[in-house]
Amino acid sequence: MVSMFDQIKLVCGNKEGPLWTAAAAGQRAETEAEGKESVKMRRVLPMSVVLLVAIMMAASEAGKNKKEKVSKATADCTEWRYGNCVPNSGDCGVGIRQGTCNDQTKKLKCKIPCNWKKDFGADCRYKFSSWGECDTATGTKNRSGTLKKALYNAECQTTIKVSKPCPLKSKTNAKGN
Repeated sequence: MVSMFDQIKLVCGNKEGPLWTAAAAGQRAETEAEGKESVKMRRVLPMSVVLLVAIMMAASEAGKNKKEKVSKATADCTEWRYGNCVPNSGDCGVGIRQGTCNDQTKKLKCKIPCNWKKDFGADCRYKFSSWGECDTATGTKNRSGTLKKALYNAECQTTIKVSKPCPLKSKTNAKGN
């Protein structure tokens, strides 16, 4: 951006005459006002930076104290025992699991699936084989699963069998001949 002083300099061309001296005086007055403003800013800026740093340090100290209290309480207990997930309503969905260790208790959010997995629970993870052929006598397909992981010290069966109904229509090529 070109200042007013530079614009007058371009129009007038020389440094003499009343127009030039008036413009120079105006420019000096502007720079003096800006100088006073910048002195004020130079005084205010360091104080605000110091204040901001002090606030940040106080906040971090407060956060450290909270973390220390939590870690102290849980450090005493090494053998947490968790109960089953109890849904808030119905037999599946979001619920609460209670954990105990010595005289301490804590509640954790949990979820029981609302599909075929709810029969063996959300805490037992299985690796399943592929679905078998459709049994025409029962109209179902079967597959088995072996226990992969038991969460929260859950009591899980080592192998399970699950079944699902056979599809009503056999899959054919939709495009046809």
